Amino acid sequence: MTRLTIVSDAWHPQVNGVVRSIENTNRELTRMGVEVCMVTPRDFASIPCPTYPEIRLSVATYGQVAHAITGTLPTAIHIATEGPLGLLARRWCLKNRMPFSTSYHTRFPEYVAARFPVPVRWLHAFARWFHNAGNGCMVATGSLERDLGKLGIRNLLRWSRGIDQTVFRPMEPDDKPFGLQRPIFITVGRVAVEKNLPAFLDLDLPGSKVVVGDGPARADLQKRYPNVLFTGLKTGSDLATAYAQADVFVFPSRTDTFGNTILEALASGVPVAAYPVTGPVDIIEEGSGAGAMSEDLHEACLAALRCSRENARSLARKFTWEAATRQFLGNVLQAQSRGLLPAPAPSKDGTPLVGRA
Repeated sequence: MTRLTIVSDAWHPQVNGVVRSIENTNRELTRMGVEVCMVTPRDFASIPCPTYPEIRLSVATYGQVAHAITGTLPTAIHIATEGPLGLLARRWCLKNRMPFSTSYHTRFPEYVAARFPVPVRWLHAFARWFHNAGNGCMVATGSLERDLGKLGIRNLLRWSRGIDQTVFRPMEPDDKPFGLQRPIFITVGRVAVEKNLPAFLDLDLPGSKVVVGDGPARADLQKRYPNVLFTGLKTGSDLATAYAQADVFVFPSRTDTFGNTILEALASGVPVAAYPVTGPVDIIEEGSGAGAMSEDLHEACLAALRCSRENARSLARKFTWEAATRQFLGNVLQAQSRGLLPAPAPSKDGTPLVGRA
């Protein structure tokens, strides 16, 4: 039996695409008979991330992470994130010559560069160093695979995403959802600088705008856009209902690697308006009638308003967590089959560089 240990710096109580993807994948892996163990910030002391206190950064030693991993008796290891735990898990795998896979969930270099004065080329070099040490790096889309290949990241493997269509589904529309006038243009997700929300909020659109979610930029944006409804965080049936009452889902981000919220909207029967960038171009099929993409987001929003809700729902049916998880498991096993990692190179004095990875 496969005993898979997943190491992730993103986990509950965070609410984001990384956590939801791993959570849904774990559920399907368990159904497939895979024993899954998680190593997450919940296992260690942590501190708030600078500029983003909702995210906790683990304060763990190499010995603590090594003990946590070995205690799971893994036959396979997947490192989901490039944070403190991911770095220590990478070191453990290299020291013990344990094959491992990684995943590229977010445009980590661009996100860091948006918050700190660090040259993005340095961060791209870090991403190459981190991911190329393993036996396979999973990416969600073809366009992201091409982008990372140009940056020199190797052994790229495709891992798509799914949607629970029993939760996210069309519902009977209210005449005046949220107490607002239609059409309702909605966006859902982390309220943070990398989501490019002003590109949506600045648009002169008919009807009303709604932002569902929370994050470090929410207080500032609420002051700047008093005519926009900010609902705060919604989950479960409340979130599904919010989607279903919208007329258009607006996805203004230019830096996401997929966009799980796009699938949630489509499954709810809501057409999508977005820029033609990684994520939207990989999901919204040309000619599907399920949404619109344009470098002019205003134009895309109005075009999406004319799209069919049934077409949106039909496109979402192509994405299931079962299929995505079989893809993920195949990638994990493929990374394992590539064999042990090379032994660490000796130092100048001839001693192994164990623990220096």
